[in-house]
Amino acid sequence: MKRILYVCGSLNQTTMMHKIAAQLAEYAASFTPYYADDLMGWMSQKGLLNFTILGGRHRQKTEQYLAEHQLEVDFGGKSNDYDLVVTGSDLIIQKNLRNKPVILIQEGMTDPEGWMYWLVRLLKLPRWLANTSVTGLSNAYDYFCVASVGYRDLFVRKGVNPEKIIVTGIPNFDDVQSFKKNNFPHRGYVLVATSPLREVYQWDDRIRFIEQAQRIAAGRKLIFKLHPNENFERATVEIRKQAPGALICYDGDINQMIANCDVLITQYSSVAFIGLALGKEVHSYFDLHTLRRLLPNQNGGASARRIAEVCRHVLNPSEYQRAPGQQKAPSRSGNSIQKAA
Repeated sequence: MKRILYVCGSLNQTTMMHKIAAQLAEYAASFTPYYADDLMGWMSQKGLLNFTILGGRHRQKTEQYLAEHQLEVDFGGKSNDYDLVVTGSDLIIQKNLRNKPVILIQEGMTDPEGWMYWLVRLLKLPRWLANTSVTGLSNAYDYFCVASVGYRDLFVRKGVNPEKIIVTGIPNFDDVQSFKKNNFPHRGYVLVATSPLREVYQWDDRIRFIEQAQRIAAGRKLIFKLHPNENFERATVEIRKQAPGALICYDGDINQMIANCDVLITQYSSVAFIGLALGKEVHSYFDLHTLRRLLPNQNGGASARRIAEVCRHVLNPSEYQRAPGQQKAPSRSGNSIQKAA
């Protein structure tokens, strides 16, 4: 039986991997939390990268999820030889995966192209320094499954090979109507979804952001949902001082919270897509016109199945004339997909 390794990361990435694996039950599946080699591997082991998906709450939540769902875990993919790797990030290409067929899955919204993005590209610095703004630029994968035509165009503009991109939609963002059925007890409020900007050493005028949220709320109930990788203690002190009547949520399903709110206020967060797709009034640091153009396909939750078909093509290319969603039939050469003659 062929084996697939699913490389997780944040809880969002982990649940995506689980949904894809469920569509590929005919193959043996193993999962691993996100990991790194060499210096970054050492730093993550020492707890120096707990603000990233290599450690901290992200790692804890991933390990907890894998244990609760009794999924087979192979830390670092070291115990088996894999026929395919499915990952939600190519910011790091782990050494033991570099000669494997790889399917990259867009995890959600990508970061804006700030000064670090251009510095990384100009000086060829490690991609992880620019975070998700350089997603897809490794070219170290066979196919890249993306959320929408808008995102396909964005990645092509950045230099991603268009023949490797397949618009499948992405799990967790492709069926927002399902979030309306929930047990979250509150209704009709203004929801504020924060981002861990300071935790990754970016500027964040949090006091001003809270004041803006209060002005938008205009007396309506305020609920803050803190990002899981944020410094909860610091954020709580700030909110209690600036918005003493607000409710603060540290856990819970933010998708359900968005479904029940009247207004969604975000910084840099993929959840803005959920609000827009549900027709909510949305405020974001991102340009809303751009977000609407990039909005993930709403296909009733079919993205995991479509991604699974791409995986089957890579595992059994003789059974497919072309990868699902591709216009041109590819042929394999080593670990890269080449245009067929």
